Amino acid sequence: MLRWYQSKMARRPILTASITSAVLFGSGDVLAQQLVDRKGFDKHDVARTGRMALYGGAIFGPAATTWFSFLQRSIVLKNAKATIVSRVAADQLFFTPTHLTCFLTSMAIMEGTDPIEKLRTTFLTSYKANLTIWPAVQGFNFSIVPLDYRVLFVNVVSLGGCDDSQRLDSTD
Repeated sequence: MLRWYQSKMARRPILTASITSAVLFGSGDVLAQQLVDRKGFDKHDVARTGRMALYGGAIFGPAATTWFSFLQRSIVLKNAKATIVSRVAADQLFFTPTHLTCFLTSMAIMEGTDPIEKLRTTFLTSYKANLTIWPAVQGFNFSIVPLDYRVLFVNVVSLGGCDDSQRLDSTD
């Protein structure tokens, strides 16, 4: 299965990561609604799951694929540990705030709510929560996981925790 995925990533990395991200973002939202929020399938917010899948496929998949490739090419230091630390720092200081802003504003727009209000009320809390886990995850990702699997790895980690960012878009 991983060989098949790797061959798809080699031929069409953005498309492959986009489809993977759409499926896993949608799946993560289903898990969040059913296992965390315990909504039950009769009260499942299908539109919310659709918004998550759309965001994962249209925005996160292409952006993360491009970003991880950029980091791999652009941040290469003489010391391997310094390279990893620098990639993690760049990820947390540049990509994360940009991604979080895109996520929160696009969710608000798709929900028909005020994106500025959404940013004002949730950005800082979300960013702080991100900083408690993702630097370590990305340190592992950038040091151990091959480039072709990094977007998949991030999506799977998010799935495993029913990522809080997925629950933030809920307007229940």
